[in-house]
Amino acid sequence: MSEPEIEVGMTSSAPFDRAPMAPAMRGRASSSYDLSVTDDMDARIWERIKDHPCFSEQAHHYFARMHVAVAPACNIQCNYCNRKYDCTNESRPGVASVKLTPDQALRKVIAVASKVPELSVIGIAGPGDACYDWKKTVATFEGVAREIPDIKLCISTNGLALPDHVDELADMNVDHVTITINMVDPEVGAKIYPWILHGHRRYTGIEGARILHERQMLGLEMLTERGILTKINSVMIPGVNDTHLVEVNQWIRDRGAFMHNVVPLISKPSHGTYYGLTGQRCPEQFELKALQDCLDGNVKLMRHCQQCRADAIGLLGDDREREFALDQISTKAGYDANKREVYRKLVEHEREDQFAAKLDANKAVKSLGSSGTLVVAVATKGGGRINEHFGQVRELQLYAVSRKGINLVGHRKVLPYCLGGVGKESALDQIIVALDGIDILLSAKIGDGPKKRLAKAGVRATDAFAYAYIETAIGALYIAEFGRQPSMPTALPL
Repeated sequence: MSEPEIEVGMTSSAPFDRAPMAPAMRGRASSSYDLSVTDDMDARIWERIKDHPCFSEQAHHYFARMHVAVAPACNIQCNYCNRKYDCTNESRPGVASVKLTPDQALRKVIAVASKVPELSVIGIAGPGDACYDWKKTVATFEGVAREIPDIKLCISTNGLALPDHVDELADMNVDHVTITINMVDPEVGAKIYPWILHGHRRYTGIEGARILHERQMLGLEMLTERGILTKINSVMIPGVNDTHLVEVNQWIRDRGAFMHNVVPLISKPSHGTYYGLTGQRCPEQFELKALQDCLDGNVKLMRHCQQCRADAIGLLGDDREREFALDQISTKAGYDANKREVYRKLVEHEREDQFAAKLDANKAVKSLGSSGTLVVAVATKGGGRINEHFGQVRELQLYAVSRKGINLVGHRKVLPYCLGGVGKESALDQIIVALDGIDILLSAKIGDGPKKRLAKAGVRATDAFAYAYIETAIGALYIAEFGRQPSMPTALPL
């Protein structure tokens, strides 16, 4: 049987083999890791995270995750959560269009795995708690492991029931766990959690927060002892735990957390949450970045999080859940592993080239020794390339470049500017607001009209680097701005 034709970054409108390459990279081989690998232990960890889009910034360019909403029951109440709320247009944790049984989840996983070759991880992130609704979690994972043994299994939990199930998680080869930890001081926790359920009892206030804290720390320590990689999610709530998260970061570092992911509070009155109804404000972009920068260097930080729905499917920032409605999936769907196997082989070759290009770009930027800085927004569909049209983009990735190198620092959601071939000025106004603080915008295509509007707002935009590697393009721009002339045209008034 002939191999299916699959391209890395297959969702882009042009194949990668037509994209410009960094000249120094042709014919060059390298280790497929980021810029921090230093020893054998790092290399072994890399093997475990290289295909997990949440645990590896590089992997999120190539690999997709699927959340199956099989765990609706929850044992705590958070002031920022309302699991009864459902909107197909809303993208935030705890939201799911349809709650699935384990059998329905397996049928959907098989259908997605057969049609989405990028799929590498199956996760259970609610819409309640995966460890509290444990029987459904186990039944789902047992079915997936039986039918698709090469898929990674992952859970997200509040940690209250986690210590009861760590041994079972290890036995099921669950190698990645995310715990949401918002406090280590029960007095802070009492402002976030009205109540918890533990041991068939309801606890409130400081007592409930103390129990939750103790169980979270115990669960983290147990996972570390068993070698399971743990990511800690923390919701930044201004005036409640924003400064306190520095202490949280220290606690989780001392207990072996692999990664810390600080995300902004999402709180609108329409969500029906306590914080939304009482006017608790969300953090500004600059506040979130300042906190992340403060924590950087302590525990590895995740800066590419999309705060996914409990039923998200696809690459981060490119949710395809609507394509896989349960009533449209055949009850006799079979799993075809061939496409995914071919895709993984192509990714290995592509990411070697991308890594080498990234290495060269960082080396060139650092060698300038310039004190200049740039913040660049990139329209991308994945694959580490500038491969999204400005008019279609729903989310921009943000990169900061300075003498320290080129680093992903976050993302910003935007409304698509062009729908049905017609540009919407109201959407462009919103995009301009979202681009506050951005120096340059890179996309695969942008029209003269929006380019001029962006220029008036102080944002230079270009499509001269269409389908190039992100770091290669940013490095060329930085060198043009602060040093020697670039090897590629910028089409920018530098």
